[in-house]
Amino acid sequence: MRQWSLPYNGAVRLPQGLVSATLVRRLNRFAVEVLLAGKPARAHLANSGRLHELMLPGARVLLVPREGPGRKTAYDLALVCVDGLWVSADARLPNALFREALAEGRLVAFRGCRVARSEVFYGGTRLDFLLECPRGPLLVETKSVTLVEDGVGLFPDAPTERGRRHLEALAGAAAEGKGAAVVFIVQREDARAFAPHREADPRFARALRAAAEAGVRVLAYRCRVDPRQVSIADPLPVLL
Repeated sequence: MRQWSLPYNGAVRLPQGLVSATLVRRLNRFAVEVLLAGKPARAHLANSGRLHELMLPGARVLLVPREGPGRKTAYDLALVCVDGLWVSADARLPNALFREALAEGRLVAFRGCRVARSEVFYGGTRLDFLLECPRGPLLVETKSVTLVEDGVGLFPDAPTERGRRHLEALAGAAAEGKGAAVVFIVQREDARAFAPHREADPRFARALRAAAEAGVRVLAYRCRVDPRQVSIADPLPVLL
């Protein structure tokens, strides 16, 4: 189910009626406690990363009111304000951002491509997209990046076996002559480059370099983020 409204000029609009609150603490992988109108409340966090740079007590956050059967919280955490900068905390958003920017023709590296299928099983794992491109089919996996240090977006912020399997599947596809790409989407505006986070997960960093050497295209983009919408803005240099 689509979590956001229709795109506007290649952006993904955030729902209207975002609610301002103050972050108290992270309760577990997928829930945070906030102060809402002076009272404690809980919000769903759609991001399993450590997010130490975002989960700062006292940070201003924006919540999306949600209703539905089986929900344990009445809100989703959408944005976190860090040093005056809005950061999207929703790890589901990069797929929508990539899809909309692709449809708008704003991704030069993927010009002429269109989504043929989503959630494609290949190499024993599930990848985000299969694209139809002028040069043939292209498998694509997107990754959400929220950590930026000294202007460099870093992924992952914790060891990720699943992420490494994605890279190995893409490398296998490239070795067989198939098109393959991994796209890192930095959901904030202050990144000037992207690099694998070797300290957090050296195995992922090695796998990324091996994938690139096998022919996998490694691309990164930063986003513009504000309380109305999130959009892919500019490509970033990738430092392997």
